[in-house]
Amino acid sequence: MADVNIADTVTVGATSPLLFILGPCVIEDESSTLKILEELKVITSCLPSSFLFKASYDKANRTSIESFRGPGIKEGLRILERAKSEFGVPVLTDVHCAADVEEVAGVADVIQIPAFLSRQTDLLVAAGKSGCVVNIKKGQFMAPADVAHSVEKVRSTGNTGVLLTERGVSFGYNNLVVDFRSIPLMRRTGTPVIFDATHSVQRPSGAGATSGGDREMARYLARGAAAVGVDGFFMEVHPDPERALCDGPNSVALSDVRLILEELIAIEAATPKRDPL
Repeated sequence: MADVNIADTVTVGATSPLLFILGPCVIEDESSTLKILEELKVITSCLPSSFLFKASYDKANRTSIESFRGPGIKEGLRILERAKSEFGVPVLTDVHCAADVEEVAGVADVIQIPAFLSRQTDLLVAAGKSGCVVNIKKGQFMAPADVAHSVEKVRSTGNTGVLLTERGVSFGYNNLVVDFRSIPLMRRTGTPVIFDATHSVQRPSGAGATSGGDREMARYLARGAAAVGVDGFFMEVHPDPERALCDGPNSVALSDVRLILEELIAIEAATPKRDPL
């Protein structure tokens, strides 16, 4: 497995430190987004790891038409560009349609393909052609081996900068479970694997018009992934998850982040080298 380079400042893979992809589910406003980033940079700068900031400018897959989606592409990218320039941290954001890719690629270092769209050929190819690193979230409906086809769609453009993210699989209605066998199986693609600790505890549409979640379980699932051996972790973080405008039930409280990251680094350091099967 070859390491993937992000913005010439971060590498992720079997020979690199753990990568932490952290930030709010969605950009709620400019001030709060930058404050979260500032605190996360302070936390991660003291750890033997890499940090990538994530925030979405538009959550196009909310359960209800009434749900908050974000500031939109123009304002959202402006905020992300300011975040990059002021804090010197690479950024990741979701893209829901191929038409947005070119504009997003002018700001983002990593384009993320949402789990619901992980088989969408046109979107995957457009993301690959952008030249950005592409993080594909494995669909809740996909077997681990199936992600190889999504990876090849991106690689068909000549772009080898691909990451895969495990975020649980549907288990009946309004529930997800994590099969930790998926991590080594996904690594067989030769692609670094990230574990999404917060979406793995989500209860899709479990609160009626919104998704529920079990945020207190994110820490424990992340520990399991660290023991299995992953290349990084994805966690949505909010200063006050109970008041978050999106995915609050499964978001980690900002005040808990440092301890959780320290635990994961310690567990990963005690496990065998992260090699694919």
